[in-house]
Amino acid sequence: MKLRIKFSKTGDIKYTGHLDLMRFFQKLNRRAKLDLKYSQGFNPHQIMAFAQPLGVGVESIGEYVDIEVNSMDMTSAETVERLNSVSIPELKILQVKKLDDSAKNAMASVQGARYKVSFKEGKAPSVDVSALIDEYMAEDAILITKEGKAGEREVDIKPGIYEFKADSDGSFELFLNASSAGNIKPVQVFESLLAMNGEKLKDNALATLRLDTYEADDKGNLVSMGDVGEEF
Repeated sequence: MKLRIKFSKTGDIKYTGHLDLMRFFQKLNRRAKLDLKYSQGFNPHQIMAFAQPLGVGVESIGEYVDIEVNSMDMTSAETVERLNSVSIPELKILQVKKLDDSAKNAMASVQGARYKVSFKEGKAPSVDVSALIDEYMAEDAILITKEGKAGEREVDIKPGIYEFKADSDGSFELFLNASSAGNIKPVQVFESLLAMNGEKLKDNALATLRLDTYEADDKGNLVSMGDVGEEF
C-alpha cells in the first residue's frame, strides 16, 4: 500500500539538510508505529521517496514524501494525528492519502513548484523588480549558466518560467519547472532579471517559501501532488 504524506517544513528546521530530513522521517514513521514495508536485501530500509529536496534555508508548506506500508488500521485523519503527535512543531503533517498501486513515486513525478519570494530587509536591489517583470518575460530567451558533471553550459530557462508576478504585499509569486531535467530555482530567476538590468543579486537576499509541488496528470496538465490519491 502506497501512501503520500504532505507536510510543511518551517522555522529552524529549514536549515536541516535533506539526508537529516530523511533520517527524521524514518524515526517519525517508526515512532508512529506504522506497519512499514522494507526493501529486500542485506541492508533493508524503509521504502520512501521525497518529491524534491528543498535547498537549505528554504521553507515550505507543500512538501511530499511517499512511503509504503503493509497495512493500515487507521484512517487518513487518524494517521495525520498520529504522525503529528510524535513530530515537532516545525515539521507538521498536513495530509495523508492512499495512492494507486500503479502511481509513480513522488521523486519521479515532480514537474513544477510554486514559490512565494521576498527580499530580506536591507537586501532589496535599487531597481523596482515588479516594474521589470513584463519586460523580462517578453525576452525571446533567458539564458543562464548552469554547472553540471560535464562542466558549464548555457541554458534557456524562459520555457520553464510558467508564472512570475508581483503581489500587493511586496512579495513575488513564481511557478517554475521543477522536473529533474529542467529544474529552475527562484534565485536563478532573480539573478538573471537583475543581470539584464545591470545589477547583481545580493548574497542571501531572498526569503523563499515553497507553496506547493506539482505533477502532470494523464492529459499533461500540472496538478498539485496533494490532489493525487484518495483519503481512507
